[in-house]
Amino acid sequence: MSKTRVYEIAKELGMNSKELIEILQEEFDIQVKSHMSTLEDETVEAIKELIEEMRETKKTEKKHKDLSKDAKELSKEEEEITELTEERTIKEIRLSEENLTLDKLAKVIGVEQNDIIKDMFLKGKILRPGQELDKNTVEEIALSYNTIVSFDSPKIEPEVVESDEEDLELQLAKRWIEIYEKEQDRLTNRPPVVTIMGHVDHGKTSLLDAIRHSHLAEKEEGGITQSIGAYQIEYKGEKITFIDTPGHEAFTEMRARGAQVTDIVVLVIAADDGVKPQTIEACNHAKSANVPIIVAINKIDKPNANIDLTKQQMVSKLNLVPEDWGGDTITVPISAKTSKGIDDLLEMIILVAELQDIKCIPDGKARAVIIESKVDKAMGPLGTVIVKDGILKTGDDFVAGATYGRVRRMINDKGQSVDEATPSTPVQVLGFNDVPSMHSILYVVDSKDEARTIAEKIRQRELEKSQSSNKRHIKLEDIMEMMQAQEKKTLNILLKASTYGEIEALKNAIQKFENPDIDIKIVHAGIGAISTSDIMLASASDAVVLGFRVKADSKAIKMAEAEGIQIRRYNIIFDLIDDLKKALEGMLEPEEKEEIIGYGVIKDEFKIKGIGKVAGVQVTEGQVLKNGGVRIYRNGSLVADVKIASLKHYKDEVKSIEAPKECGILFENFEDFSKGDELEFYRIVKVKRELNIEQGTK
Repeated sequence: MSKTRVYEIAKELGMNSKELIEILQEEFDIQVKSHMSTLEDETVEAIKELIEEMRETKKTEKKHKDLSKDAKELSKEEEEITELTEERTIKEIRLSEENLTLDKLAKVIGVEQNDIIKDMFLKGKILRPGQELDKNTVEEIALSYNTIVSFDSPKIEPEVVESDEEDLELQLAKRWIEIYEKEQDRLTNRPPVVTIMGHVDHGKTSLLDAIRHSHLAEKEEGGITQSIGAYQIEYKGEKITFIDTPGHEAFTEMRARGAQVTDIVVLVIAADDGVKPQTIEACNHAKSANVPIIVAINKIDKPNANIDLTKQQMVSKLNLVPEDWGGDTITVPISAKTSKGIDDLLEMIILVAELQDIKCIPDGKARAVIIESKVDKAMGPLGTVIVKDGILKTGDDFVAGATYGRVRRMINDKGQSVDEATPSTPVQVLGFNDVPSMHSILYVVDSKDEARTIAEKIRQRELEKSQSSNKRHIKLEDIMEMMQAQEKKTLNILLKASTYGEIEALKNAIQKFENPDIDIKIVHAGIGAISTSDIMLASASDAVVLGFRVKADSKAIKMAEAEGIQIRRYNIIFDLIDDLKKALEGMLEPEEKEEIIGYGVIKDEFKIKGIGKVAGVQVTEGQVLKNGGVRIYRNGSLVADVKIASLKHYKDEVKSIEAPKECGILFENFEDFSKGDELEFYRIVKVKRELNIEQGTK
């Protein structure tokens, strides 16, 4: 029996894939992984019939209501009653603009949340339980139930005064987080930003050229595009932005600086060459960034191309399982040379973007990420930016890290001057006072004076940081100190060795340390010297770099020192395992063990006014500690397990009593003891746990 993909069903029903997936899960209890998942034709037909039936039911209900109304209009008396009833049922409510959710609205207007979801679905609007709503949606829902909504103005929070003690860039970032939280009704979809990654000879540049020429340059006069580091195309009415920057090192450096601009990664693998070391490295960079990965199997036009073998290597070396093999990784065979499969790839990018639900603030002051910078002899310092939120306009004052300026001119990817750039649009900006740091974030501010002040403070702070080397990343020696604030302890490791055999041996050895209390993650494992790319990935992932029989180049060592990344190199595998074991034992929470410290017997009992019943005890063996515990036995059976509230030797309060001395003990919240009861004294001690790698959990 043939199958149909979810996104194709959605097209036939006139809705997007995300809406259909939600309906399948909520209304029909059918769980699907993504828009590329397939359903049996029989199931597809049943779903179509049920959805059409729901739509028809709504139409029928509307007809019945109209007929009923017509019948009532035959009688003037009934018409007056109907009008009076309708007047009575219309009500007004007031709501705050903040925290508007479907469940709260349902409660206020007195309608079941599920009923609202069903009614709005039949009107073509998909809602989820507890979903946050914008004002327009609230008004639309309320009117459906004869309710008029008016809104209270949101409380204006006092402006936070900037502190010299806090990172000014962090303050600017926090403002945008607050905007996203408080102004969710302003959020709209943003075109996806895509980065092409992969091995050096597998066709990244050819793929970018094929996309550019087939969907952009052929429509431009002369077929010429301006190289500004990124470009935007339009496919089936949807815009897609591609970053045309070199390699995955730049990709990770963006993220290490907190400027993640990429929404989707396209990983290119040559069908005639398979997965190479650089492919693995690029994949690990993408996974570490937690962005969706689409695999483009390139060069399928070559006679020695082997798509199935490439997919097998995807599974074994990258842990990416293609969707047609039951996994969740979209895999598209293409040929950048003949342009075969390019349209399929673009369609998959749009579908993934649709499911990711990429949002932005569409207007107002802009923020953008700088992806390239240089000095032009004629125009001075230039920066290529991709706008993330708002609209960047000519004349805007901005700050970007330790640089600032005013937008004097913007050039798009077609070489044209533009007055404004909307979200996801790449433009080259003129007007910087100096060459901006690549991958820093550009924020539009109120004035040039404000921009200059912020930039100077950031520059001064960067100077202080470089002098004091304050950057702090995790090290093996202080894992416990760095991790004790977290419930689940995590150790990220970047592993380099001289051969694949050594990598596998080290991986197997490290896996023996698996423990419920510690999450060990190898963010990347590769062969060859420790490079600057490794340090950037370690910085972005907060990982320790472990090298086995490999060198670290001088640039990598200098970068590691500057970034505060620890590099540890070994020539003997036992030394590496021993150091790792010691570090992980420091991460393990100490075990609490009980230690029996003494015995005694109750010789007498006293009642003291205002205090209670006190036991006169003879310590027969060992000692008793005031901060310890005591078990009371009678005729060999346990009577109670209690703490000691007070321990006295004669009239003095003491911390401990040793045998064969006598003492007075006031038990905590317990007086039901008798002469002759036997006592067992104990204390709880914390014992350092040790890992037995020979018997590690598998």
